[in-house]
Order: sequence, then structure tokens, then C-alpha cells
Amino acid sequence: MKINVVDANGKDIGRQVELPDSLFAIEPNEHVMYLAVKQYLANQRQGTHKSKERGEIRGSTRKLKRQKGTGTARAGSIKNPLFRKGGRVFGPKPRDYGIKLNKKVKRLARASALSLKMQKQNIIVVEDFSFDKPKTKEYINILKNLGIDNNKVLHLLKEKDEVLLLSSRNIPKAKIKEVKDMNTYEIMYADKLVFSESAIEKIKELF
Repeated sequence: MKINVVDANGKDIGRQVELPDSLFAIEPNEHVMYLAVKQYLANQRQGTHKSKERGEIRGSTRKLKRQKGTGTARAGSIKNPLFRKGGRVFGPKPRDYGIKLNKKVKRLARASALSLKMQKQNIIVVEDFSFDKPKTKEYINILKNLGIDNNKVLHLLKEKDEVLLLSSRNIPKAKIKEVKDMNTYEIMYADKLVFSESAIEKIKELF
């Protein structure tokens, strides 16, 4: 599968790159994409929530009143969960929300997400470019030239470019990553995928 390469002005430069069919031309599997997104979101949870149970509350263990004859419910210590400032019943405890997925499932999910974007023509390949110094306005102009300034954009590079990262970090809808770090969730979240031309060659090496 081939796709045209455009320059930073959004103009076709008359060159094409070959996209590997194993990543960009398979039948998307919705279920594995769901599993990969679920795993990504679960792994973002810190799991540090905690509430105190009655055994962890500071307070006297003295019995508040006699067991019978008061006309009200029996009560033990002031730490009883039924009382204000008492312990919590079955409260949250620190835990790991992580989900395990096989490598092959994650690989299939990523390829499915890329193929889905390709089917919907939401992939752009741009000739490699960079700036002399960080300039958000210049990066916004490039997004405008590509006609995607109002879309959520995931820009994938062959390797880390600190100048481009600094130029884009104040743009809420734009995100730049190395192609080796792309994941199914971020591919699906973006409206448009922008690959630098050299990133396509890197994909062939990695995946």
C-alpha cells in the first residue's frame, strides 16, 4: 500500500512511501482494540485510594451504653461505622488495577487501529521537518497548512526531537511521540495521524 508524501505546506511533493500491509491493511479487530484501550486506561490508575476501617480509627473502645433496656439499638465503641467519624465498612484499599495482555494481542490491536485510520483516510505522511528553535506559532501554521488545526493530532517521529516537542506542548489537541512508543489508545483517540517520512521506515524496522 502506497501513500503520497506532502511537505510542511501541505503540498504533494510527487513522492510516495510504501506502508506495510501487515500494519495498515488488515481487517480491524474491534475486540482486541477494546482490550488494549481498557488495559491502557486501567494502567493509568494509581490505585492509592484508602479509607480507615474501625480498627484504624483513633478513639476509645469503651462500650457506650448498656446492652439492653435503653430502647435503642445496641452499640459498642465510638468507632462503630454507624456513628459519625466512625470507621468505614468495606472501604477502598490500595490495589493494582493493571491488566495483563499478551504481546500478540497488543500487536494485533495496534495494527487494527492503524488499519482503521487508514480505511477512514485519517493518515498523513509529511516530509521530515524541524525548527531552529521552539516556536509554537510555526507548528500551528503547519497544522493549518495540513488542514488539521481543529483536529486532535498525533504526530509520530522516527526519534525524539526536543524542539518540536517544545513547539507543540502548549497546543491542547496536538501530541508528538516517537513511533516506537505509539499505542492503541492514543491512535484511537486522535482524529488524524501524522507520520514523518522517516518514521515510516522506522515502523518497518520495529514492527
